[in-house]
Amino acid sequence: MKSSFTLYAGVILIFGLGIYLVLSFGSRLQSERTSSTRQDGPSAVAMTASQRDGLKDTRGDVGGVLREHLREPLSILLLQVSVIVIAAKLIGDLFIRIGQPSVIGEMVAGIILGPSLMGMLFPKASSFLFPASSVGTLKSLSQLGVILFMFIVGMNINARYLQEKARAAVIISHASIVAPFFLGVTVSLLIYTHFAPSNIPFISFALFMGVAMSVTAFPVLARILEERGMSNSRLGSTVIACAAVDDVTAWCVLATVIAVVKLNGMGSSALTVFLLLTFITFMLFILKPRLNRAMDGGADVQKNGIGVMVAALVIVFISAYITEVIGVHALFGAFLAGAVMPASGAIRSFLRDKLTTFSSAALLPLFFAFTGLRTQIGLLNDWQSWLACAGIIVMAIVGKLGGSALAARMAGMNWPDSLSIGVLMNTRGLMELVALNIGYDLGILPDRIFAIMVLMALTTTCITAPLLSLIGFVARKGVEQESLATTA
Repeated sequence: MKSSFTLYAGVILIFGLGIYLVLSFGSRLQSERTSSTRQDGPSAVAMTASQRDGLKDTRGDVGGVLREHLREPLSILLLQVSVIVIAAKLIGDLFIRIGQPSVIGEMVAGIILGPSLMGMLFPKASSFLFPASSVGTLKSLSQLGVILFMFIVGMNINARYLQEKARAAVIISHASIVAPFFLGVTVSLLIYTHFAPSNIPFISFALFMGVAMSVTAFPVLARILEERGMSNSRLGSTVIACAAVDDVTAWCVLATVIAVVKLNGMGSSALTVFLLLTFITFMLFILKPRLNRAMDGGADVQKNGIGVMVAALVIVFISAYITEVIGVHALFGAFLAGAVMPASGAIRSFLRDKLTTFSSAALLPLFFAFTGLRTQIGLLNDWQSWLACAGIIVMAIVGKLGGSALAARMAGMNWPDSLSIGVLMNTRGLMELVALNIGYDLGILPDRIFAIMVLMALTTTCITAPLLSLIGFVARKGVEQESLATTA
């Protein structure tokens, strides 16, 4: 033990002495260089002196150094991520306790961190935490999270559900799209003059309002069913199939609307549609079969986990890149990449488990916060704005809930199940925010309409759980009264 310590002390002493000698020799080199620089002219001397003075000031002002480091882009980003993740977790858990999905709390956390609350109550803290220069980085990082989320959503599309419930799923889902789409286009007639940007044609504004009214939040719906133990029930299987068809149809409609909005003439529009259809054909009929054969049923997914993950990430990012370049949106490519993943349950479960935790815990809250930074509820400062907000919320509920419930009733279901399907299909949540942010980025949705539509997404998602409980309560009371009547 003593000999080891002696060896350790000797090594430290020898190399420490060597470092000291090298630094001393380097200091003499610096002195010689300074002397030669002074002989070159006054400008060089002045510059060197200025640099030395600046160095002395920096060394002396420790607080200034810390403030400078606090303003570094990486420092700001790390602080933003920390605050956003903590807020999303705390408020998400709070909403779980009051019977709401955690995603609602995460959406509310984003709004709280934005100008609607934090920016209004603590403007200095808000400007420090979310300076304008950091918005671009936060947006890019949040988009990466949504791309991974859409990939997971695409993998959640279960072909077996669609085959088993094809008739009811198609009827209900398409009714739940057509009815609110019509109402969204109709509402556009009333609000276009007062709320739409002056440079946006009515057709673009109306089509996007229709799409925004038609979206269903498949992941939130699935989470609600799981929390209530309804996932494997007949009603649960039917509504999952309906939501899956709704998602696929809504994203295809959204891709078409984006192509229409971006077109610069019939030639470019036709080219966009042709390239999109070509890419979809390649993904579904060429890439998907080859992926199934390459993965060989997913028997070695755990053994080759890193290879599977790398292949999946390459496919999703390239697919997202291609659809972005085509002129649709990167999210559609990510969704399509998830849909063409091998049918093996082992592979999909592996990718879902690995990606969901990180994207849901860290990246998606960034998207909610970024959406919250865009949401300015304070802009709704007159009765016309609040009237428009109330009207849009009512039309969204009537179109989605009413259209789905009536279609389910026509498909042969009883009223409690039909109304339950309508309530669940009326859930919008995160998928709505994704569509709204696309419309905002395209310049179709101005700040006031964006805030109204965010409130609509929150409202329609928040009422899902209470309405389901109310329908269940009324249904049980009806059964009890029928039993009493039969007994009597």
